[in-house]
Amino acid sequence: MSTLQTFRNAARTLAAAAAVAAAVLPTFASAGPTLDRIKERGVIKVGVGTTPGFFAPDSAGKWQGFFIDYGRALSIAVFGSPDKVEFTSSSPQQRLPALQAGEFDVLLSGVTVTITRAFKLGFHFGPTIFYDGQAILARKDLGVKSASELDGATIGVQSGTTGELNIADFFRKTGKAFSPVTIEDTSEFLAALESGRVDAITQDSSDLVGKLQQLKKPDDYVLLPERLSKEPLAPAIVAGDDRWLEIVNWTVYATIQAEEWGITSKNVDTFLTSQDPAIQRFLGVDPSLAQDIGLDPKWAYNIIKTVGNYGEIYERNLAPLGWERGYNQLWTKGGLLYAPPFR
Repeated sequence: MSTLQTFRNAARTLAAAAAVAAAVLPTFASAGPTLDRIKERGVIKVGVGTTPGFFAPDSAGKWQGFFIDYGRALSIAVFGSPDKVEFTSSSPQQRLPALQAGEFDVLLSGVTVTITRAFKLGFHFGPTIFYDGQAILARKDLGVKSASELDGATIGVQSGTTGELNIADFFRKTGKAFSPVTIEDTSEFLAALESGRVDAITQDSSDLVGKLQQLKKPDDYVLLPERLSKEPLAPAIVAGDDRWLEIVNWTVYATIQAEEWGITSKNVDTFLTSQDPAIQRFLGVDPSLAQDIGLDPKWAYNIIKTVGNYGEIYERNLAPLGWERGYNQLWTKGGLLYAPPFR
């Protein structure tokens, strides 16, 4: 056999060995600039809104709410602590440009997943955390019981949201007329309704339920029953950091899976002795899963112990506002929440 042929055979052998090694060794999603910045900075920067129940500072100035708890859960996944996170309120007009500019590592501000935001703006979305739909909050003295009766009404819509297109589409489909009033300043949105400048305002129903509580006379207004759109609200990040995206994904899924198994912040310790192999991997009793994904073995345990499962997060923050879970139930209870396997 010639020297050249020997070299070629050796090269083929090495290539085959490399292929086998690649197949059996654990692979990790590539880290990118966002996760690198987070670890170097020592804190996750989160963009949020200002809707009670979802995100709002309490009397002591500490942020509380449904999406806030997910920010703390991300902090636990990355740093093992719920406090390595910084929340900043951002308006609908500012939040997406700020995310693109790197001012935020993730948006937890009720961002709707859309195809143009994915393709044109270059955002990646985590799992839907809250299934919502656009609604209309109207003055009760108009005497209307449905949105289709608002023919000729003046309706306030917040700029920089998907609501502008949705409300126009709705009235075009119903053959009715309306006068839109675009309002940029979030603080002026409710003022326009209370002053009589507009007959109604339109936004995601989750926002309107929170805003109803902020009105001086909430009984003077009615949330109409129609939902004008699908508004799946999910964490948003800038494309280009696979590992950060997967951390966001599986942090959300952990809260959903815990609820499906009946694991709560109060009983999670009792599950540490479970003989179910899947639960052992999930809670880090069996560290093999954590070794495969490169996270602390107790990352999911710590999230559930600290902020609770999805149901606990929902009940703590949204149930007091009168929200029923609806589509935001587990798939086993007729809802849309479903976590992929933890294996």
